[in-house]
Amino acid sequence: MNLSYWEIKSWLTNIDYTIVGSGIVGLNCALQLKKRFPTSKILILEKGMLPQGASTKNAGFACFGSLSEIIDDLKTHSEEDVFDLVKKRIDGLRLLRETLGDSIIDYQELGGFELFTNTDLLERCQAKKEDINSLLKPLFKEDVFSFKSNPFGFQNCNNTLGFNQFEGQIDTGKMMVSLTQLVLSAGIKIINSITVESFSESQNSVKIKTDQFEFSSSKLLIATNGFASSLDISEVKPARAQVLITKPIKDLHIKGTFHLDEGYYYFRNIDNRILFGGGRNLDFNGEETTELSQTELIQNKLEELLKSTILPSTPFEIDHRWSGIMGVGQQKKPIVKRISNNVYCGVRLGGMGVAIGSLIGKDLANLL
Repeated sequence: MNLSYWEIKSWLTNIDYTIVGSGIVGLNCALQLKKRFPTSKILILEKGMLPQGASTKNAGFACFGSLSEIIDDLKTHSEEDVFDLVKKRIDGLRLLRETLGDSIIDYQELGGFELFTNTDLLERCQAKKEDINSLLKPLFKEDVFSFKSNPFGFQNCNNTLGFNQFEGQIDTGKMMVSLTQLVLSAGIKIINSITVESFSESQNSVKIKTDQFEFSSSKLLIATNGFASSLDISEVKPARAQVLITKPIKDLHIKGTFHLDEGYYYFRNIDNRILFGGGRNLDFNGEETTELSQTELIQNKLEELLKSTILPSTPFEIDHRWSGIMGVGQQKKPIVKRISNNVYCGVRLGGMGVAIGSLIGKDLANLL
């Protein structure tokens, strides 16, 4: 890139903190750094025209895990770990709402429902409901999970639905626009369509090489989640989430957030459309990618479930399809750590970016 003196002086000189990634984590990290160090010069680099991973591509669930997801987590995590995971998600959602305000992000606490196409899974959830409610009671002061009869006309699933009274939803676009405006109004600069290719460290600074220029920063903070492996953070693997949305449906009576098959499928009503995503469990290896594309296997399954289960007697048309990239690993606990003397990271959000992104960004900034 042929940079002018003014561009170098104003954007790329005397940078105190460079953040890679302008998603939920990166923007919240920048806000917290500016709060702690008001005179600092902060630069955010974003590879996409818009945030490239999942922050602008998610379903807008303000959730902390369905009953079947939490039961499944207990197979590989201790009760203490699961409690801490849920607490982080609750604290993160609270911070998000405090930062932006409920009206700005269109937060609605309509509850979350879980559909069961597998009777065995329903019976396991019914058997474990009291244990999970007891585990989470210190956080919510009352029972989280219960069961209700199906009032939505879903078919080819059990008539009993799981219900979480504390689950909410947001408008993802409004959240990210508002968060970006807050960051820019704080005097923090964002450069889009720039890919960080590598970095090298000296005693007091980090030399950052992008696909268009090189510069130095006192500190480097990596907040790229699903793309973290490209910067040699091997504990994080990409996990693509494919999504579709229908055209508006007249008199759409489905309200709330909905989970199916241990959270691998999820849907909701947004603007009288059904937004429906998931299905990576059909091809875990194939969906371990950073390619923002769709596959016939998963898109056909999403449409099939729409027709057979979610909207069995309602005509619909698909309006749009897209994909987002999450960051996952063997454990669901996020990675917030110092990598080296001047380099830090906040990654592996495990598909819960809306819930924990604000908190992880704040925690990342507080490592310094």
